[in-house]
Formats: sequence, structure tokens, C-alpha cells
Amino acid sequence: MTRTYELKRRAERQDATRLRIVEVTVGLHEEVGPAATTITEIADRAGVGRLTVYRYFPDQEALLTACTGHWFAEHPAPDPSGWRDIADPTARTEHAISMVYAYFAGTGEMLDRAEQDAPSIPVLARLMKPFAITWDRMRDDLAAAWPDDPESPVGIARRAAIGHALAFSTWRSLTRDQGLTDQLAAELMLAAVRCGVRSNR
Repeated sequence: MTRTYELKRRAERQDATRLRIVEVTVGLHEEVGPAATTITEIADRAGVGRLTVYRYFPDQEALLTACTGHWFAEHPAPDPSGWRDIADPTARTEHAISMVYAYFAGTGEMLDRAEQDAPSIPVLARLMKPFAITWDRMRDDLAAAWPDDPESPVGIARRAAIGHALAFSTWRSLTRDQGLTDQLAAELMLAAVRCGVRSNR
């Protein structure tokens, strides 16, 4: 019984240490970016030695995989089921853009860092691909609600406008660079989606 208890306590301590390393690393990723995060800084902030960090995470892929999974578990992407019950395509699109912009407002710092460093860290770029695919599916889901022929100029343009509206770079430009509120940015992008194009060519 004593042996079992000791093993259980040891496993709990190991889990706590691993979680502390992950949380510290995620914090550093948001603060300075993955590329500038060092094992020494992780160890110092987690209160462990460098060898302890390597024992739990022997390489960059193991550490980034754990950190990305932890961050996305705490910041899941907006759930499309929240707007699929809205029949009117304008109202559905408006609701979706508002949800996405609220998500960006709460996660923008980390998304900025990840977007900046992904080109130089292949592992990070690979781990971010499912995130991009999720956004593509949101775009296609919203575009399908409109009564356009998807192969027509209007259908193609509207789908592109929706994709542009949902992009993190669009939200960042409108809110940070142009100083719009999330609400005004969403309204502006909804107007672009509703407008479509007038050309049939």
C-alpha cells in the first residue's frame, strides 16, 4: 500500500512539473514568441533545471506539440454550430464574424507571435495547419448559406469576401492599424460580404 501511494505521489509530482513547464513556455511564447524562447528561460521560470526540461521534452517538436495542444485546449476556435441554426445568411454571417472577432480580441497576442515565427519554425507551421483548415471550413460553411451559384462571379467573390472577413490579418489591420472597434470592423466586413460584385464576367 505504501509503495503504491509513493508511486502515485511521484506520478502526480511529475505531472505537475510537466504542466508547469508547459504553462511557463506558453507564457513565454505569448510574451516574446516561440523563436526567442530559450530552454534556460523556461527552466528559470519553471523553477527546474535545464536537464529537467529536456527530460520531459527532449526536442523542440515535443515541447511545441505539448504547448500548442495546451493553448488550443484553453482557447478553442469558435464553434460553427452556434450560427448554423440562423437561417438568414446575412444574420448568420454577422453572428459568425462577431464571434471570430471576439476570439481574436482575446487571443491576438499569441496569434501574432505564432504567425510571425511559423515561417522560421517548420514544426510550428505544421502544428498551425489544422487552425487554418478550421477557418477555411468556416468560410465555406458561411458561403454555402448564401443563395449564390458558387461558380458564378458573385458566388466566388462573396466566398472570397467571407474568407477575408474571417482572417486574423483583416481583424488586426482594422482594429489595431485603423483603430476600429471589433463591432465597427465586423459591420464593415459584413457590408463587404453583402455587396458581392455586380459584374457577371
